[in-house]
Amino acid sequence: MIEMKMVSKRFDRFKAVENVNLSIQRGSIYGLIGSNGAGKTTLIKLLAGIYLQDNGEVTIDNEPVFENVSLKQKLFYIPDQPFFFSHYTTKQMARFYKSIYPSWSEARFLKLAESFELNVNKKIHSFSKGWQRQAAFILALSAKPEILILDEPLDGLDPVVRRKVNNLLIQDVAEREMTILISSHNLRELEDVCDHVGIIHKGTLLFEKELDELKSDIHKVQIAYKDDSPERLLKELDILHVEKRGSVYLCIIRGNEDEVTKRIRETKPVIFDLLPLTLEEIFIYEMGDNGYAIENIIVE
Repeated sequence: MIEMKMVSKRFDRFKAVENVNLSIQRGSIYGLIGSNGAGKTTLIKLLAGIYLQDNGEVTIDNEPVFENVSLKQKLFYIPDQPFFFSHYTTKQMARFYKSIYPSWSEARFLKLAESFELNVNKKIHSFSKGWQRQAAFILALSAKPEILILDEPLDGLDPVVRRKVNNLLIQDVAEREMTILISSHNLRELEDVCDHVGIIHKGTLLFEKELDELKSDIHKVQIAYKDDSPERLLKELDILHVEKRGSVYLCIIRGNEDEVTKRIRETKPVIFDLLPLTLEEIFIYEMGDNGYAIENIIVE
């Protein structure tokens, strides 16, 4: 299990992460989302043992991560801009990782390189951004880590390669109980693979939940009434967002689905539809409820 307990990190006077509590179970895929500058990359680097927290505890299986060599041999981190030694080929990088990861699989490396049609003898710095990221995934998956930490992992990959990478990640989670932490702005992709989600804003983790539970707790509702507006109903429910489209009200409501449905039906609407919500919509409305709403910008 990966855990953070009351973790804070500052850079000079800037508060990057403040009193964060986080828990990631073995064999899960955890999506970390948040606004720009929210502290996602700082939190990731704390979990990867790159930064040392100012306060609190960062542990994996109850062991501190920072400067823990044996623990880091079970962990692989792919940053937003993957790092490779200058003028190294993928084959040379593989030799380096083989020397530090006891679980390295040479057979897997060769098979993945063939599957991705990657020239392992070509210098990585000459690759495009997409090919560099493919090389990073091949090296990471060949190391067979217990924990894989990814920062904007699929940026620069075409749709076919994205699907191939996602399938490999899910396969390793299913077969080896690998744990994955993914930070990304592409919420549609996170929705496809994650089972847990945490939302961070201004250095604070607002909440973390199972994705299914998160979706079951927030609802998109269309309602309309023959003679009356739903003002009384809206005061009784936990409304995150409401807008009027003609005679129809579109509402985003937090709460138990059965209770929300019961309350609305009791008011006898002429139109009542319960619509599915995407993770992106949930993020927008949750962030709006925390002072990070979408505003229309008029440029003259």
